[in-house]
Amino acid sequence: MNTQSNGGLGTVEGGAAPAEKPLGSRAPHFIKRSRPLHVSWQVGVFVVGLAVVVAGVIMLPLPGPGWLVIFGGMAIWATEFVWAQLVLRWTKRKVTEAAQRALDPKVRRRNIILTTIGLVIIAAALAVYVWKFGIVMPWNVSE
Repeated sequence: MNTQSNGGLGTVEGGAAPAEKPLGSRAPHFIKRSRPLHVSWQVGVFVVGLAVVVAGVIMLPLPGPGWLVIFGGMAIWATEFVWAQLVLRWTKRKVTEAAQRALDPKVRRRNIILTTIGLVIIAAALAVYVWKFGIVMPWNVSE
């Protein structure tokens, strides 16, 4: 019988999110059976995730998708560690809430107004600078 059509467990009511995956290790079963192998697996996942997170942190001041790489490292950790799974769930929830708030017409209007005011202030400051000092090229153009 189709549980989706008769209000069974598969339905989503009132826009609520579907049930999330259970927390815990997603290591293959043969790795979980052996404690030393599972600990080695966890150490490997931690080291790889740490390398990705460190690369993301390095990319924050340098060119590159720093935050995206950091969240990628967190996703690697989340395959094995409950704390990382909880952090990712919290982050996803906050990003979804922020996206919903940003789509609100009042918030969009406010953001457009603030952006316009900021651009006008920057243009005025640039105009005052050019009026005061003129446009001086850092290289010699006349020959």
